[in-house]
Amino acid sequence: MARGACPSLSAPMVTGDGLLVRLRPTMPGLTIAQFRALAEAAANHGNGLIEITARGNLQLRGMTADSMAGLAADIDRAGIVPESGVAIEVPPLSGLDPLEVADARDMAMRLRQAIAALDPQPVLAPKLTIIIDGGGRLTLDAMSADIRLTATRADGDFIAWSLAVGGTAQTAKVLASLFAEQSVTTVIELLKTLARLGPNARGRDLDAASLRARFPSMPNRASSIAAHHVSPIGIHHLRDNSLVLGLRPSFGQIHARDILDFLDIAEVAGANEIRTAPEHALLVLGLDGRAAQDIQLIATKHGFRTRADDPSNQIDVCSGAGACASAFYPTKLAAADVLDKAPDLLDGSLTVHLSGCRKGCAHPGKAALTIVGAPTGYGIVVNGSASSEPVAYIGKQELKSVLARMNRLVRNNKGAGESAEDCLTRLGADAVVTALRQG
Repeated sequence: MARGACPSLSAPMVTGDGLLVRLRPTMPGLTIAQFRALAEAAANHGNGLIEITARGNLQLRGMTADSMAGLAADIDRAGIVPESGVAIEVPPLSGLDPLEVADARDMAMRLRQAIAALDPQPVLAPKLTIIIDGGGRLTLDAMSADIRLTATRADGDFIAWSLAVGGTAQTAKVLASLFAEQSVTTVIELLKTLARLGPNARGRDLDAASLRARFPSMPNRASSIAAHHVSPIGIHHLRDNSLVLGLRPSFGQIHARDILDFLDIAEVAGANEIRTAPEHALLVLGLDGRAAQDIQLIATKHGFRTRADDPSNQIDVCSGAGACASAFYPTKLAAADVLDKAPDLLDGSLTVHLSGCRKGCAHPGKAALTIVGAPTGYGIVVNGSASSEPVAYIGKQELKSVLARMNRLVRNNKGAGESAEDCLTRLGADAVVTALRQG
């Protein structure tokens, strides 16, 4: 199936281990009882594997055509309402974060209502995404979006919304700085424009220059706020002086039995809500300081990574062969090889992307190093995406030795204070190719 497909309860995706369902609940988080019901449904109607995607969506694996009705019924019985229509994403702690400029949930609700009122409904690309980011600790700056609204502090300390299209916060083309009341109507106009361009049109296809003329900025231009990236993994303070504990399932995947055991312990400790977040993260709310530290220690025994600096967090891994019919190699086994053979790459400065095929589901954007599955082995991509042209191909038995060579390349050439990413950037693709050919 092409990367443009969006698996859902009504249209699951065929994969190597059965049917896959991607689920984004309409509510910002699930109660402990709801998340428990979700895990039980995953075990009863699928193979029990639950994934949190790079964008913070839930995925359930291993269903069959016969089990889908039961899964849908159990999810409905738990009061979990899947989001449908245009994907509108807000930061995972929106409304709770004391550092946010604005609560993005209100803007998202108004936009959803405006889209629902359109008649006829616009026909848009299946994976078209709108991000509404109110700022705070856990922003969505690193996530790509077709349309992006970002709250900023304008002159006079009022809130303005920066409108941009086609990329991350760093790469998107900024169109205008808008008053709040302008933002919804302007986004609706962009959606109508995309619909006129065709059912596969994305934000990158919009003519930024002409749109800037159509949507003039307000007189006092908003000042941009450069947010320092904060990992969702760890303990974060919220507006009401409570805490949120961020965890990451190992390589983004956990079994229902492990999450069920963990939920029982977390609930006793005071947890009352579970949210998912970008970077394959799960957020536990309702804990006080002591409980958060205790649960953080316990989580390691239930399949979670609990440290932002855990080297495995620097590896983005798709489901791989055995779970996905498109994958050419078992990516999670390869991830263990990266941890063992290339530790100098995992200093927190870059991402190693292990993609079973050229679709790049686990990391759609560029990565410093991407290892792509190919019929005869692996393609090695430097500073590109899984669909980029590899700088070299290696055989199926060469991965461990190639990882060791890459590790030596960085270890032997990294200057004082230089990161692995800076080192590879300075050396360039030619040096990487040379290293790959040695031995």
